[in-house]
Amino acid sequence: MSNTIGVRIAGSGAKLPDRVLTNKDLESMMETSDEWIVKRTGIHERRRADLEHGETTSVLGAVALRKALDQAELSAEELDLLLVATMTSDSPTPSVACLVAREVGCRTIGAIDLNAACSGFVYTMSIADTMVRSGAYKNVGVIGADTITRHMDYSTRGRGASILFGDGAAAVVLKRDEDPGVGMLAHRMHSDGHGAKHLYIPSCKADFPDESEYEEHKINHVQMNGQAVFKFAVSKFQEVIADTLEDAGLSADDVDHFVCHQANSRILDAARDRFGIPESKLLVNIDKYGNTVAASVPLVFDELVQAGRVERGQRVMFLAFGAGLTWASSLWQL
Repeated sequence: MSNTIGVRIAGSGAKLPDRVLTNKDLESMMETSDEWIVKRTGIHERRRADLEHGETTSVLGAVALRKALDQAELSAEELDLLLVATMTSDSPTPSVACLVAREVGCRTIGAIDLNAACSGFVYTMSIADTMVRSGAYKNVGVIGADTITRHMDYSTRGRGASILFGDGAAAVVLKRDEDPGVGMLAHRMHSDGHGAKHLYIPSCKADFPDESEYEEHKINHVQMNGQAVFKFAVSKFQEVIADTLEDAGLSADDVDHFVCHQANSRILDAARDRFGIPESKLLVNIDKYGNTVAASVPLVFDELVQAGRVERGQRVMFLAFGAGLTWASSLWQL
């Protein structure tokens, strides 16, 4: 691993489906209310991909990557590697990464999907930094993309998980930099498979952790123990922030942006209170998009970029938690 190579985030881009699914829409589909959803999650609306008309994970990811490449002033042919964080590939094979690489016009580069659910993009950013610093790659595309609403139950049985999730994609392009101080400063990647039973999508009866929980209508729909996941998220989210700051020898005041997975506004508020993080340093957009799984973190980052709030010299901490159970951080010097 070279200590003379830095990694720069050279561009970002995002793509959201056109179709908006509001809380009012959900009121007509299941037993819920706008007031109940907003109070418990902070969500007002989310996007839903039109899969039947080709609005797939790979299509959304390709548009996001093109935008990131344009901002980075690179062509697709200049990418050396493409990594896609997703848990909702268009089909079991080929990978989303291969389809995106074909769509945007990459060479015959390595194209890999990584599934860490909502933590996927943060995992992948840490891996990508390491790949560039190894000296083997110069320009790497990293995408977070999911069309999770296909796994929602919008009938009267749904409620819980179905109010939370939305679809989307966002991407960044990483470039080798001559300044070794630019790039990832510290990171954490964790998992606890003992908690897998709290958040999962069963594809058959055998996937249920307890056979008594099996019901045919639950197949291919998100199953979530909301109370257990909330407790896990509040605890691990704050823990991983503290650990990463300690690893880097920094305080929360030294970080310019906390780019956090958008799962629940109450979880974000708890972290902000714990570390005294001002609202200006922790952007919340869950009200507009809901939980977009691996797309959540890069969507926040791209929104900051497009608003002109991301500058060279700043420090950014990417943070996420999700099914697996997984949780992760990646602290970067821009």
